[in-house]
Amino acid sequence: MIQIDRRSFLRTASFAGAALVASTEAQFAFAQRRSMKAVGPIAVFLNANENPLGPCEAARAAMTTAIAESGRYHDEYAEEFVSLFASQGGLKTEYVDPYSGSSQPLSYCVSAFCNAEKPLVIADPGYEAAARTADAMGVKVLKVPLAKDYSHDVRAMVAASPNAGVYYVASPNNPTGSVTSRADVEWLLANKPKGSIVVLDEAYIHFSDATPCLDLAAADKDIVVLRTFSKLYGMAGARLGAAVARPDLLKKVREQGGWTMCPVTATQAGIASLKDASLVAKRKTINADARQETFDWLTSKGFAYVPSQANHFMLDAKRPTQTVIAGMAGKGILIGRAWPIWQTHVRVTVGTPQEMVRFRSAFEDVMRQPQSSSYAPVRHSNATLFS
Repeated sequence: MIQIDRRSFLRTASFAGAALVASTEAQFAFAQRRSMKAVGPIAVFLNANENPLGPCEAARAAMTTAIAESGRYHDEYAEEFVSLFASQGGLKTEYVDPYSGSSQPLSYCVSAFCNAEKPLVIADPGYEAAARTADAMGVKVLKVPLAKDYSHDVRAMVAASPNAGVYYVASPNNPTGSVTSRADVEWLLANKPKGSIVVLDEAYIHFSDATPCLDLAAADKDIVVLRTFSKLYGMAGARLGAAVARPDLLKKVREQGGWTMCPVTATQAGIASLKDASLVAKRKTINADARQETFDWLTSKGFAYVPSQANHFMLDAKRPTQTVIAGMAGKGILIGRAWPIWQTHVRVTVGTPQEMVRFRSAFEDVMRQPQSSSYAPVRHSNATLFS
C-alpha cells in the first residue's frame, strides 16, 4: 500500500526539486492553440493526442459520485488505485506511485538521475518534456535520430554517452507512433553504463501490439516505466498516471517533488476504468480502424506517412510544416506541431471517424494550393511554447 510517509512528504522532499515544472502535452497544445486564434475558429482538434471518446461511462459515473467526496483528501482511493493497478500488472504495491499524469514523474526522473556529468539521451524526433526539464537544469541533452524502422536506435543511444544519467525511450513513440521492441529495451538495460536509468514511457502502449515492460520493473531492473490515463482511457483533463519501478528508484523520483495528491475524481475514474475488462480492446479497435481508414486514403492519394501503432501519426506533406499547419487551421482543423529534425512532417491525432473525414477533405484542399517559395525553419523555444 502507499507508504504513510507520503502524508508528510514535505519533511523528506527535495525543496529544490519541488520547484520543477514539468512540460506536458497540454502545455504544448495550449501554446499552439493560442497562436492559431488569429487564423479563425477551430472546429476539430487533432493536435494534442487526446482521445475524443473521453472517459468511459463507468469512469464518468465514478467521477460524478466522487464530486461529493472531493472535500476530503481520501488517501484510501489512491491506495485502492495503486492496489488494483499493481495486481493487474503483476506488481507489488510498493513498486507503484500514482501521479497526475506521466509528464510529472518524467520530469522528476530527469532531475533525480541526471546532472552536469550525467546527460540525458533521447530519440529525435521524440517527446520534448524530458529535454525541457534537462535544459532548465543545465543538463546536456543528446539527441539520437530514430532507426530506419522508426524505432529508438538503442545501440546508437548507448554509444552517444558513456555515462548517461537517463536513456529516455517512448514506445510507442511520440510523435511517430512507432514501437521499440521489447528485445531492444532489454538490450539497452543489459548494455547501458552502470548506474544509468532507462525511463520507458508507455503512455500509448494500450493502442499498440507492443509487449509491455512492467515486469522488468518488477524484476528490479534499472528502469522506470511510466503510464498515463490521458490517452486510451480518455482522461487527459482529469490527470492520472503512475510511475513503476523498484522502491529505491521510486524514492529518488519522489524526493524531487514529494508525493502527488491525485484528484479524488481522477483516482475513482481510474479505478472504474481498470475494472472495465473490455475497455482496452474495444478502444484499441476503434482507434485502429479510424487510423487504418486514414492510412488507406493517404496511400490512395500518394501521400507519405510513418506507420503508427498509436493514436497519432506523422504525415510527410513534402512541404514546409508551418504552411500546412496554418492551412489546416484556416479550414478549422488544428493538427499537431512540428519537430525541427523533420521539416516537412506534421503530427496528426486520430480523431473520430467523422473528424477524420473532415481532416482528409481539408488536407486534400490544402495540398492543392501552391507551395510558398520561402519559409522559416521550425524552431521551438520556451518563450514560444509558454508565452
